[in-house]
Amino acid sequence: MPPRRANVASREDQAVPPETTSNDTTTPTQTIVLQSTGGRLWRLLFWAGWIAFVVAAVVVYGQYQLQQEYFNTTGGITEHFHSGATDGKQKIAIIHITGVIADGDGYVKQQIERIRADNSIRAVVLRINSPGGTVTGSDYMLHHLKKLRDERGLPMVVSMGSMAASGGYYVAMAVGDQERSIFAEPTTTTGSIGVIIPHYDLSGLMARFDLKDDSIASHPRKQMLSMTRPIPEENRKLLEGYVNESFERFKSIVKEGRPAYRKDEDQLTDLATGEIFSATRALDLGLVDQIGFIEKAITRAAEIAQIAPDQTRVVYYDRPSFTLSDFAGLAQSRQASELETLFELTTPRAYFLASSFPPLLSQRDLYREP
Repeated sequence: MPPRRANVASREDQAVPPETTSNDTTTPTQTIVLQSTGGRLWRLLFWAGWIAFVVAAVVVYGQYQLQQEYFNTTGGITEHFHSGATDGKQKIAIIHITGVIADGDGYVKQQIERIRADNSIRAVVLRINSPGGTVTGSDYMLHHLKKLRDERGLPMVVSMGSMAASGGYYVAMAVGDQERSIFAEPTTTTGSIGVIIPHYDLSGLMARFDLKDDSIASHPRKQMLSMTRPIPEENRKLLEGYVNESFERFKSIVKEGRPAYRKDEDQLTDLATGEIFSATRALDLGLVDQIGFIEKAITRAAEIAQIAPDQTRVVYYDRPSFTLSDFAGLAQSRQASELETLFELTTPRAYFLASSFPPLLSQRDLYREP
């Protein structure tokens, strides 16, 4: 019997779990992280998509800018407030014609195209500060000013700056037969109605240094304006005929803008000698209508357009800013301009220009206004 009791006790001891104490520690649970390659792939795709989007946006914007530049005839000029009502809906535009006139297809043409596209403009003031330039450039400029005037029905008034001579006076005739339309400042120099083909005879200087022109030409007249020899009398007569043809056109254009000379052509012949005139003398001769500054010209333009000056915004247009590409080509353009000047000296070109040295002046912008 006792052994049986001992067995039971041993079984009970086995059934009783061992006591635990507060000092016992348990093994921490281990977390196994399985890395998936799918998350990294999605992140790469996300950033690749954004990069592709940015690149596409830049390309589209670049194409848009190229398209805008292709169809843009204003050359990037910007409009600025000059005077009048800041909130005026109707506008008077000032076109600046400054410096020596070269080909005419530049800053002035850009201003014309900007005005043509702006239906809020009711009148134009031509601010002329130029000694003239080439016959072709002056005539091209006049043509487009008259075209703008006729197509848009815009009255034009001229405000002369320090100089509006020769080709500068030529383009002023865009006013047509409008009364009281040409204003000159008290110190304006104008007139110089005439044509010149420059020629410089360096044959004496060449003989002093024992230099000879040994050029080969298809005909002797090919070198009729060569600086290395005097102009033969036969060629001089040909050149005079060429000059007189341009001169007759100049006088016919003056009669378009100065109706009084249509009735008195002898008066026009008497003053069309290339002579320059002061503002007061030009007023006496009828070359200008009134002495006054640009403010008077603006008031007159508003009067012709039948708009209130104090309710009208007067604007002008500024040239594009100097760009990096312009800077990059500056040195090259300077070298090119020097070469162009050299060839200009021997180019048979006629000028409406108040100067005795046209070719060199044609390479410079003498009067830098907005």
